[in-house]
Amino acid sequence: MTPSLRLFALATTLSLASACSILPQTEPVDIYRLPVNQASHAASPVEWSLRLNKPLASEVLAGPRIAVIPQGNVISSYKGARWSDPAPLLLRNRLLDGFQRDGRVQRLSADDSNLQADYELAGELQAFQSEYLPGGAVDVVIRYDARLVQGRSQRILASKRFEVRQPLADTQVSAVVAGFGSASDKLAEQVVNWTVSQSQLQAKNQ
Repeated sequence: MTPSLRLFALATTLSLASACSILPQTEPVDIYRLPVNQASHAASPVEWSLRLNKPLASEVLAGPRIAVIPQGNVISSYKGARWSDPAPLLLRNRLLDGFQRDGRVQRLSADDSNLQADYELAGELQAFQSEYLPGGAVDVVIRYDARLVQGRSQRILASKRFEVRQPLADTQVSAVVAGFGSASDKLAEQVVNWTVSQSQLQAKNQ
């Protein structure tokens, strides 16, 4: 190898080593599931079927980041922590599990299966975050605008806003995740009861 080629090889090696040294290191990330504490029930099944759709959400809430509002209108996320799925999918699956545990609606499906059902539950996820309040208190907030839709006609039969606030005693990420679990349990129970009552009312009026 000529001296010029040796110098070129050495320069290339040093350049690659320098480039590798400035690459950012991957941040460790803890991935959290949404906790479930709702008990299962044995209930008389209804005759109609229900499909659950993923709720629409803003760009901030549409991903797997665990959102937090530390002050005012600033939306941030917990460093080094992620949900196991995007928040809309977490909520849809949590509601689906809530219906299964309730036991009254047994003919269930989700929108990714594309099965036809008598009714559909759709809506918008308006809030899925923790919020720091004046005075230092912290709440988990889940706000869901639900719509009950007739399957074939896609006509909106009923709509309602659900909002659950779960106060937190600890601001550690594990405690925040547990708060999301408690809030989602309450939300699922409310949404299930409302959906069943509205669907039964529609069935009687047909």
